[in-house]
Amino acid sequence: MASAVLPSGSQCAAAAAVAAAAAPPGLRLRLLLLLLSAAALIPTGDGQNLFTKDVTVIEGEVATISCQVNKSDDSVIQLLNPNRQTIYFRDFRPLKDSRFQLLNFSSSELKVSLTNVSISDEGRYFCQLYTDPPQESYTTITVLVPPRNLMIDIQKDTAVEGEEIEVNCTAMASKPATTIRWFKGNKELKGKSEVEEWSDMYTVTSQLMLKVHKEDDGVPVICQVEHPAVTGNLQTQRYLEVQYKPQVQIQMTYPLQGLTREGDAFELTCEATGKPQPVMVTWVRVDDEMPQHAVLSGPNLFINNLNKTDNGTYRCEASNTVGKAHSDYMLYVYDSRAGEEGAIGAVDHAVIGGVVAVVVFAMLCLLIILGRYFARHKGTYFTHEAKGADDAADADTAIINAEGGQNNSEEKKEYFI
Repeated sequence: MASAVLPSGSQCAAAAAVAAAAAPPGLRLRLLLLLLSAAALIPTGDGQNLFTKDVTVIEGEVATISCQVNKSDDSVIQLLNPNRQTIYFRDFRPLKDSRFQLLNFSSSELKVSLTNVSISDEGRYFCQLYTDPPQESYTTITVLVPPRNLMIDIQKDTAVEGEEIEVNCTAMASKPATTIRWFKGNKELKGKSEVEEWSDMYTVTSQLMLKVHKEDDGVPVICQVEHPAVTGNLQTQRYLEVQYKPQVQIQMTYPLQGLTREGDAFELTCEATGKPQPVMVTWVRVDDEMPQHAVLSGPNLFINNLNKTDNGTYRCEASNTVGKAHSDYMLYVYDSRAGEEGAIGAVDHAVIGGVVAVVVFAMLCLLIILGRYFARHKGTYFTHEAKGADDAADADTAIINAEGGQNNSEEKKEYFI
């Protein structure tokens, strides 16, 4: 009795492919899977190494699945989806999903692309190799979903200086959960985030408590998202609108030199800014009445023909719906010749300083000349005093000749001034 020879695993796989191709369309897939299951139980040659890699893809993009074999012996390779449905058997695609396309088929690789990936495609995909025993390896497709909407909301459209307001930012339906960062202008701020999960998707809401100042008016508050599916900066922003009380500053527009003298004209201008813009600017004289000859015209205060009675503190007041503020100017009226006397005094001091310098220099020169003169004449005196002593016979005679006797004593007197 002849012994039966069992077909190899590759031969069974080939027979399965032929039978499936010849079967009616309705029975083709069912017959193929049945024959493959039977073929997997038939012993074959040496084991093979089957491997693949996990795939991470952004929703809407293309995922590539590769089943690779080392030292292939032409055993059948197939790819199954997470539901164990065959996507590709060798180069044949039983699954009617046109998003799967064959990129490469050989004895050592089955490479398939999946276009327009959605969150429902996420899961574990199986590579199978029909050897003895059968080998299986799986790859996990992870789908990243960027936030679908990014919204920022400010508690108040218009805030008042010093007020604390609440700002919220929401990143909806992302996977994984997003990270939200806050910026005011270029300065990063710290918010508080909450994460809500729904059907494997995440919605993140971050809250920022912000105390506003007048410098914040017109500055953007930025909500920025960090997510692995987002390249670059995904952000939204709102500009702060802050109301603040007036800021008041007084400028003296006349006289230009800044010296207020009797008889001169005098003018001040009040500059007031705020939000909203101040609608009322008034002048008052602190602790006294405004001079009768003073002229008030909006932000300007004009006084003609100044006199000492105009001395005092003049105040500019401004107000808006937020509050009021003021600034003071102290007026002091000088004598009418104050400026001229000051100029004359400056000239006199300059002249006096110059004269003193010349006198000191002349005295120094005179002292130098006198010193040189006295030094020279003192040497001459000693020379003439010893004259006549050279021819004396003895010391006593030399002394008498040098002194010149009593008759010349009057001639040797010295007078010092």
